[in-house]
Amino acid sequence: MPAPSRKTQTLETVEPLGARVLIRKDEDKKQTKAGLHLPDKIEIPTITGRVITISSQIESDDDYPINNYDRVLFNPKNAIPVDFEGDNRLFVVPVEDVVAVFRKDSE
Repeated sequence: MPAPSRKTQTLETVEPLGARVLIRKDEDKKQTKAGLHLPDKIEIPTITGRVITISSQIESDDDYPINNYDRVLFNPKNAIPVDFEGDNRLFVVPVEDVVAVFRKDSE
């Protein structure tokens, strides 16, 4: 009798190509800093997120000081949503749309 076959689950990943990065956008804000609660129907675009993966082109280019896990500010206009997870918070973003990287000042 043949042994039961085991299905191996492969982990699917997303690798951006060209001058692009993969960003997980931050959660949408439901409350302002002043404490005002925002109605669910009002959508305020979230343009901050965490870099998940950078393309090999960006990784080898010293003109782009972007690393994995950097928190960034980006323009969502050209961001391409990646239907990879249920929460739909992953986006492939052209590197020119990453406008700032948040850094902690270490003295």
